[in-house]
Amino acid sequence: MPRLVAFLRAINVGGHVVKMTQLKALFEAMALDDVETFIASGNVIFTSSAKAATLEPRIEKQLRAALGYEVRTFVRSTGEVAEIAAYEPWSAADVAAARSLNVGLLAAPMPAAGAKALMSLRTEMDDFHVRGREVWWKCVLGQADSKFSNVAFEKLTGRAATFRNVNTMRRLAAKYPV
Repeated sequence: MPRLVAFLRAINVGGHVVKMTQLKALFEAMALDDVETFIASGNVIFTSSAKAATLEPRIEKQLRAALGYEVRTFVRSTGEVAEIAAYEPWSAADVAAARSLNVGLLAAPMPAAGAKALMSLRTEMDDFHVRGREVWWKCVLGQADSKFSNVAFEKLTGRAATFRNVNTMRRLAAKYPV
């Protein structure tokens, strides 16, 4: 069975505290196998023969029932995680000059209008790159100093997302090689 990663939004942020043991048990209750969590920011690794398109709403429904709030879910195979981790949208010098490099995970590819709207937010501090179901965000200063946020992204593009630091994606790719 393929190994998959569920990237969950709203886990251990904004007052929504969820223990990883609880999260693991919730996934096991959905008959998902080999469940593990990776750092306490809502990354759950598991095996399943089901397709991501059917797993995402199923996981969201179960988590809403168990936790009492919406938890957007974005599922990627470990192969997709490896591709995300290896992708370099900017030069090494640009990345070295940035304090933060993140990737946003979407449920579907960003339409051209959404990508154009996102690019309107580019500044000397923030730059973006869209590729398929992912959006890269390079922040020259710290994220706390940026006017960009997940809420701003979703409002502007009309697309839900969850963001992870690229280092997290690289650590996941290294831990679960294809």
